[in-house]
Amino acid sequence: MRSVAEHLGECLAAVGPLPPLVVALPDAVGCVLAEDIAAEADLPIVDLAARDGYAVRAEEVALGLARLPAGEVSLVLPVLGDQLPGVASGISHVEGTCVRIASGAPMPSGADAVIPIEHTDHGEVRVSVTRAVEAGAYVRSRGQDTRAGVTVLPRGIRVGARQIAVLAGLGRGRLAVHPRPRVVVVSIGDELIEPGSSGGVVGGAGGARAAAGAVFDANGHALTTAARDADATTFRVAAVPDERHALRETLEDQMVRADVIVTTGGLSYGAGDTVKDVLGPLGTVRFDNVAISPGRQLGVGTVGDSDTPIFCLPGDPVAAQVAFESFVRPALRKMAGRAGLYRDSVEARVEDGWESPAGRRQFVPVRLSGSLGAGYVAEVCGVPGQPLLTALADANAFAVVPENQTRVAVGDRLYCMVLG
Repeated sequence: MRSVAEHLGECLAAVGPLPPLVVALPDAVGCVLAEDIAAEADLPIVDLAARDGYAVRAEEVALGLARLPAGEVSLVLPVLGDQLPGVASGISHVEGTCVRIASGAPMPSGADAVIPIEHTDHGEVRVSVTRAVEAGAYVRSRGQDTRAGVTVLPRGIRVGARQIAVLAGLGRGRLAVHPRPRVVVVSIGDELIEPGSSGGVVGGAGGARAAAGAVFDANGHALTTAARDADATTFRVAAVPDERHALRETLEDQMVRADVIVTTGGLSYGAGDTVKDVLGPLGTVRFDNVAISPGRQLGVGTVGDSDTPIFCLPGDPVAAQVAFESFVRPALRKMAGRAGLYRDSVEARVEDGWESPAGRRQFVPVRLSGSLGAGYVAEVCGVPGQPLLTALADANAFAVVPENQTRVAVGDRLYCMVLG
């Protein structure tokens, strides 16, 4: 039996970062930068007004207000004109005057501050100013955000809304990224039916249930969602029966659009399970009993002429999710060029006790509460050792019981893999 660490090593060895691809700015969202992004010019490229108001020479206004006759509280300045955003400044400051300016507009040459409009009488030809400002007030100076040549986004960072703001602000329309891996999810089993379909279902709308022997395909939907949450582009294939020709044809068809294939089901030793027979001629896939609970037998390898990585997961939905989080998600993040491959983990005190299988690393759905300062508490969802979908849905973490621990007592501290 292989350890969890050994199987994880096999999964990571089967994949590598996808080659960089130059894409348009909108298509970079969710991808990892494959190049350092440096500013090609200062940002902003000129001094800009940060508020609506009047561009002035700060020292002149301060002196003018200081020299007002007793009883006067405002300084009257002639307005030379208007300066709007997007228009190159053709106005130069003239001593003793001002320019009415909009937020985001280039500052007139010679002006060094903006008096906010609320500190004036809003005049258009002449304006009354009631207070002084310091040089640089309400001005976004040239290069305040960044200077030309400075790296503003390093390679390896994931592109989200904040990074898009920087890229667009720098005028970058295209950039090199590691593309999101294309993941094809294939559920296998004669018993599987599509949720919402009529085949193999008894009962009416709102009260439908699977007929005896039939099972709704939870894995196809859940694993597709999990892969999408890991920043993959996903393709879900309708459930394939345990029939060799159908399964082989499906896998061969999907290789053309897959960077990685994930199968679920068909791994037991029953006569109807065809995965091993079909994958043997298609590539190099090894199947092992892995010391993990829930779950046991898993497969990893490559198939097809392009050596497409494939991960074979159990058919039980809870075991499939545990296997995905433990093995497949780190591999997908490696393919996407991510630096951090693994979920965060925290140590928590458990509020329940249970028996854990000897020699196997057990993953138990739990609900974490608490904080870093006060400490964390883990409440078991469902019954440990019973793979319950409702427990999985209630959980926000997996408590991980080491292989050499067969008994968990109330108050024990376990490391918990934080989900989401």
